[in-house]
Amino acid sequence: MIGILGGGQLGRMLSLAASRLGMRTHIFCPDAGSPAFEVTPHRTIAAYDDEAALAGFADAVDVITYEFENVPAATAAFLASRKPLRPGPDALAISQDRLAEKSFLVSKNIPVAPHRAVTSLMDLDAAIDALGLPAVLKTTRLGYDGKGQSVLRDRAEAAGAFAALSPKPLVLEAFVPFDTEISVVVARNAAGEVRAYDAAENVHRHHILHTSTVPAKISPGLEKHAAMLAKVIVVALDYVGVLGVEFFVVPGERPSLMVNEIAPRVHNSGHWTEAVCLTDQFEQHIRAIAGWPLGDPTRLADVVMENLIGEGVLNVPGGLDRDTRPHLYGKTDARPGRKMGHLNRIVRP
Repeated sequence: MIGILGGGQLGRMLSLAASRLGMRTHIFCPDAGSPAFEVTPHRTIAAYDDEAALAGFADAVDVITYEFENVPAATAAFLASRKPLRPGPDALAISQDRLAEKSFLVSKNIPVAPHRAVTSLMDLDAAIDALGLPAVLKTTRLGYDGKGQSVLRDRAEAAGAFAALSPKPLVLEAFVPFDTEISVVVARNAAGEVRAYDAAENVHRHHILHTSTVPAKISPGLEKHAAMLAKVIVVALDYVGVLGVEFFVVPGERPSLMVNEIAPRVHNSGHWTEAVCLTDQFEQHIRAIAGWPLGDPTRLADVVMENLIGEGVLNVPGGLDRDTRPHLYGKTDARPGRKMGHLNRIVRP
């Protein structure tokens, strides 16, 4: 029995993958309308700080995982004291705080954007002096899909951005003049086996992932380097499960890589694996946390994954062809900016 914290589309897809392997899943989520509840009868609807509910959940499962990185630290610690929590609390704590994440990466000699911690307007002024403009001011926690950040192009924008962003502290990152963004999904199991998927080239619209294209238009050497860095990260974190690593490709005589962020979970830019890999990222995560050998991540065809955002999902039935595999998340309210599903389009030679 796999316990999953979070009832969104990632929890739903993890539950479906577990079912294919003959396992059961128990979803814990405070939102009674969560789409993951539709694919398993085992559920707990309660707040993440409800210790009585958490204890009952832990008693009902064999291993616990999560579909989002903002699991409260107290919740992670409480559950980890009762059942195996994979990935573990230390990896979660590092990846849910941008400053902790950057400090960890720097300690492993992995390049990140120049940055400064910001706790006051005085700190922000000094950070701008050090890093220059443009720069990106971000919350250290709870940011995703462009939320919790502001691009500063003029010093006059600093005070307003500082006041608007919360929670604090914040971090100012130097603007990176990158050519493209790529990501690598990597997995590690408790026995130390590590497997990485091919790099995906990502395009964002309005700060939300629009497409992931595989293969990425980068050199074979750069792709191998990205996979190597991703593997260094999961080993250094003593990580068990699937991890997403986002990179900037920085132009130059020899293009280089800079880590943008890491995500301790299955990743939106890895959805393409469903259509063209023997073992997709969701099954790989279940294998890893359940103590199974990892599956083969080899890509069998070229593919483009496209997110379906808001009412874009309504166009799916008329837009399908033989090379397109749809995956809809069962959400009833197609709000602007909400991820409703995705398409995987096979690219034939």
